[in-house]
Parts: sequence; structure tokens; C-alpha cells
Amino acid sequence: MSSQKVTDEQVFNALRKCMDPEIPVNVVDLGLIYNVRVHSTNDVGIEMTMTTRGCPLHDTLVSDVKRSVGKITGIGNIDVKIVWEPPWTSDKINPVVRQRLGIGKPKLRFQIDYEKYKPAKAGKLTPQEDGSMVLLNESNQAFMVNQAIVDFWNSCEGNKTVTELTDDFAKKLSMTREQVEKEVLQLVEQLFDSGLLQPPP
Repeated sequence: MSSQKVTDEQVFNALRKCMDPEIPVNVVDLGLIYNVRVHSTNDVGIEMTMTTRGCPLHDTLVSDVKRSVGKITGIGNIDVKIVWEPPWTSDKINPVVRQRLGIGKPKLRFQIDYEKYKPAKAGKLTPQEDGSMVLLNESNQAFMVNQAIVDFWNSCEGNKTVTELTDDFAKKLSMTREQVEKEVLQLVEQLFDSGLLQPPP
């Protein structure tokens, strides 16, 4: 057992490496971390929330958090508790990040026609040594992503409309189109805003 005390700062630095699956921003800047307690035993308790309830991509976020925090030297047990009070809103996002995401401004730089626009991936996937995956855009900005996002990004070959991609994604997750439609549209917008999809011609 290490006598070195784990600090809150170390935990927050580790949490900043975890991206929300829906919005490519780390969980700290998104305002998803409600409480971090480091006990004298170096066990850590984390209370966090999610941007939406019931998203199929959320399981990976908790494991990302545990994996990232688990790399801190001398860390004990990590307890991640998902809480829904107070409910998350986009007001909790770090103001600098909110501006970058264009929240509060009209969303995309163009209006997507979901029946016509055929998303084509841009950038490249670079697996990391620790097993995590990062997408790099043309400007070499890195976005940590999970397998579900990579699968979706890979399926954007420029030959299917957003509507067709939604149908495919729903089949893959064995869910109804209604259940995944919002997730897919958010994913398309976020990937586009991150420079990971090519703009329409």
C-alpha cells in the first residue's frame, strides 16, 4: 500500500481524459462530475450524471472513468455512482467549451438534409497503448471515443443517408428507430462539429 496520498487534482486530471460518448468533450468540462471524495485509504468515490438517461453508450463511460482513475499511483477502490439529481443541463458545461460547441447559437454551420446528406468520415483512428481509442481530425485535434462511436464513424462511407445509417444502427443495437434516432443525429452533429465528417458537397 502506497503511503502517497491521492489528491482530488489527480482524480480530476484523470477524469479529463474521459469523453462523453455523445458530445466529444471530457466529463469534467461537461459538468457531469458532481462530487469526488478521496478517502484516507485512497479509495475514491465519484458521483456523476449523464447527459441523457438510458443511452446505450453509457456503460462504456463508467468503465472509461474507472480505467482512467485506476491509473493513478496508489489508488484504492473506485466507486462510481450515477445520480440524476440535480438534472444535468447544458448550463453546466464549461463556458469556453460551450462557446466552442456553439451551444446557445444556431447548431450546425449548414442545415442537414437527412434524406440527402451522406456522411463521409474524415480524420483517422489512432488506438492508444492503454487500449483506448482516439479519433484525430485534420487539424490533429484528438477526441477519445468508444467502440460504438468508432463503429458508427466507420459506417459513414459517404454512400448512405443519415436516415439509412439510423436504420442500420437501430438494427445493430436491436433497438427501435425511435430509440436511436436522437442519438444518431447528435452523433452526426458532434462528429461533424469535431471535423470528423466531411461537409456536404
